[in-house]
Amino acid sequence: MAGKRYAILGDIHGNLEALTAVLADAKEQGATDYVCVGDLVGYNANPAETLQRVRELGVICVRGNHDHYVAHDELARDFHPLAANVVDWTRMQIGEDNIAFLRALSMKRMVNGFLLVHSTLDMPEKWGYVFDELEAESSFSYQSTSVCFHGHTHQPVIFEKSGTVARLNTLRVIITLGKKYFINVGSVGQPRDGDPRASYGLYDLAGRVVELRRVVYDVASAQRHIRAAGLPERLAVRLATGI
Repeated sequence: MAGKRYAILGDIHGNLEALTAVLADAKEQGATDYVCVGDLVGYNANPAETLQRVRELGVICVRGNHDHYVAHDELARDFHPLAANVVDWTRMQIGEDNIAFLRALSMKRMVNGFLLVHSTLDMPEKWGYVFDELEAESSFSYQSTSVCFHGHTHQPVIFEKSGTVARLNTLRVIITLGKKYFINVGSVGQPRDGDPRASYGLYDLAGRVVELRRVVYDVASAQRHIRAAGLPERLAVRLATGI
C-alpha cells in the first residue's frame, strides 16, 4: 500500500527507555505503522509499562518465547536460570489482562503482504535460533512471501534467498522480485551483537526498502530500574556492553 512505512520492533523485553527512544526515532523517520516480532517482556524492569505503550499504539505482535512462558504456566526448560527467574517476576508485575493479551498472540502473522515470526517459520513453537545460512534455509522453505521479519537472536541480519541462501553484509536492502528475505531486526531492549544501541527495522512498502537502524537510549536509567526491582545484576551490566 502506497505511503505505508512500517517500524519493525522485536525483543523489547520490558526495556521502556529503549522502546521510547526507538518510537521517537521511528516517528522522525516517518513510520506510519508498527509491528513486533515478539518478546515484549523478560529481562528488563518495566514489562507493564512496555505492554501499555505497545497496546495503546496498536502494535501488531506475534508471540515470543518469553511472552509464551509468562502467559502459560509451563516450565521453561530451555531457559537460562536468569531468564527463568525474570519470567516468574514478570508474571507477577503485569496483571491478568496483560497475561491474556500475551496468551492470545499468534506464533506467526501476515501483515500487508509480509510475514512476522519470532523464531522460525518451519517450527515456530520450538523457538529455534537462526545464526547462519543453513538455519535460515529451513525457514525459507516455509516462507510464502518475499519478506519475513523475525527476532530471537537479538542480532540484526539480513538473509537473502535466490537459489542459494546468502547472509548479506549490509543493513539496508532493496526488496527484489524473485528473491526472498528473512530479516532479523535485532533487539530493542537487549542487543547481543556488541553494540548496546537499540535495534529495529524500517520497511518502506512503496520503495521496497528495508533498513536496520540503531538508536542511542538511556542505558543508565534502564540499569537503575533493573537494580531497583531486585533483578539480577548481570541483566543491568550487559545492557552497557551489548552482549
